[in-house]
Amino acid sequence: MDLLLAMAPSGGEGGGSGLVSTLIMFGAIFLIFYFMIIRPQQKRSKQREKMLSNLEKGDKVVTSGGIHGIVAGLEEKTALVQISDNLKVKVERSAITTVLSKKSE
Repeated sequence: MDLLLAMAPSGGEGGGSGLVSTLIMFGAIFLIFYFMIIRPQQKRSKQREKMLSNLEKGDKVVTSGGIHGIVAGLEEKTALVQISDNLKVKVERSAITTVLSKKSE
């Protein structure tokens, strides 16, 4: 019987301070996740969107499939990529991963 009484929680002593420290700990974990994972991913996403919106005819690009070519034409969601003299491929803009050089350079 004494064992059961010893294991029972004591009534009302220090219950609030445990809750506050737990909330502070979860807040700190959230801030760490935000600055280490969420924020950098948002920056990369914005840079990618900017790269795809600034895409111009004549830019040298690489697609996600590893195809190197020159942008021969642009539409709203697609790009016409010239791979060789007589071969052009229509790809989604989102499939373009890298712009190697701009037309103006």
